[in-house]
Amino acid sequence: MLKIYNTLARDKQDFKPIEANTVRMYVCGMTVYDYCHLGHARVMVVFDMVQRWLKASGYDVTYVRNITDIDDKIIKRAAENKESIHQLTQRFIDAMHEDADALGVQRPDHEPRATQYVPQMLEMIAQLEKNGLAYKAADGDVNYAVRKFDGYGKLSGKSLEDLRAGERVEVATDKHDPLDFVLWKHAKDSEADEVKWDSKWGKGRPGWHIECSAMGSELLGKHFDIHGGGADLQFPHHENEIAQSEGAHQCQYVNYWMHNGFVRVDNEKMSKSLGNFFTIREVLKKYDAEVVRFFILRAHYRSPLNYSDAHLDDAKGALTRLYTALKSCGDGGRVKGEGIDWSESYAQRFQVVMNDDFNTPEAVAVLFDLANEVNRTQSAQGALQLRSLAGVLGLLQRDPQEFLQGGASEGGLDDAAINAQIEARIAAKKAKNFAEADRIRKELLEAGIVLEDTPQGTSWRRA
Repeated sequence: MLKIYNTLARDKQDFKPIEANTVRMYVCGMTVYDYCHLGHARVMVVFDMVQRWLKASGYDVTYVRNITDIDDKIIKRAAENKESIHQLTQRFIDAMHEDADALGVQRPDHEPRATQYVPQMLEMIAQLEKNGLAYKAADGDVNYAVRKFDGYGKLSGKSLEDLRAGERVEVATDKHDPLDFVLWKHAKDSEADEVKWDSKWGKGRPGWHIECSAMGSELLGKHFDIHGGGADLQFPHHENEIAQSEGAHQCQYVNYWMHNGFVRVDNEKMSKSLGNFFTIREVLKKYDAEVVRFFILRAHYRSPLNYSDAHLDDAKGALTRLYTALKSCGDGGRVKGEGIDWSESYAQRFQVVMNDDFNTPEAVAVLFDLANEVNRTQSAQGALQLRSLAGVLGLLQRDPQEFLQGGASEGGLDDAAINAQIEARIAAKKAKNFAEADRIRKELLEAGIVLEDTPQGTSWRRA
């Protein structure tokens, strides 16, 4: 049975969907005013992996990942660029799709934009007001009355007293309480070009938190299975989502909350202020997109992900070894077959670890064990199983030769590709498959790589 670490329960729990064989999942997506960065890449790849595994496990999945296309940063950036908000957001939505496609991220079933769901947001705010949880302040904003919701803090584990003591919320004199947060921002008369909608409280626009509550409830229902996002969204965004949704609908909002870990750069948290901030497209100029995806999936989704060139280089070498194993079989694992044989031992191991809170590092370890077996036996069925299992993670679906040649520099094969070929040759010799060992030596020689076997091992040099 699948177990998921539920942030709300602070424990791994057996996954039991609300409806049998059906999963409804919402993930907080991007605010589209700039190019996506590595943190966005991790969210996209992690929850793409989650929905892939749920589908591979037989569930009918409805996956929603929203787009925030109106907020203060978007308005400010559009004004700076002297372009319309729609022009700005559409440009970066297109760029986001390009990045996601490159990383092998499948499109969600629904990708709602906040500006398309303002009526639903207004309806939810009105219901909160009716339930005594929202009020119009003197400045015209409509705020959520945090202290009137008994469950506030249950996701983050923060008490109201701790929040006040920590001064985590900006004090605004028109709020009834400093912890209250905005649901509807009133339009300022001094800003004639401000983006605004009509409402019973006057012209304005929605606050950030209400957007996800309204879109999630509209597309997945008032109560659904999984809500995901980055760890930085746990508080206040997801905490506020719970307060809004449960306060409006008077029922549980989400059963399982999933949060992926932070991205760090050379052991420092990635941030613009530290100057260690990388966009996806900057990284893809230097590294193959599948290498980046593999790098992300080699770490457990809840663990910190430490980005560095050394770690990407290591990921490239590791992925090269997997593709080399596929290449050792003539058709690269593209034989006809039924896909994954779940009764086979490697597949069973893969299934066990993936059902343990999506343990992709252990799943990748299974792939390497299977690759070693393929190198040793030259089994076409083993190669098919390797490609099929890796496909569940969105990996190893290219032609091996195409990937391996893509890793070559102008001078020929790069070091990672050469070392992977040498490892495959060593495995072939141990299996007494001398014809395969000779083939690898000949192929390397044709690429300008000379192997030298000694009692200490095999070394190489460029001819």
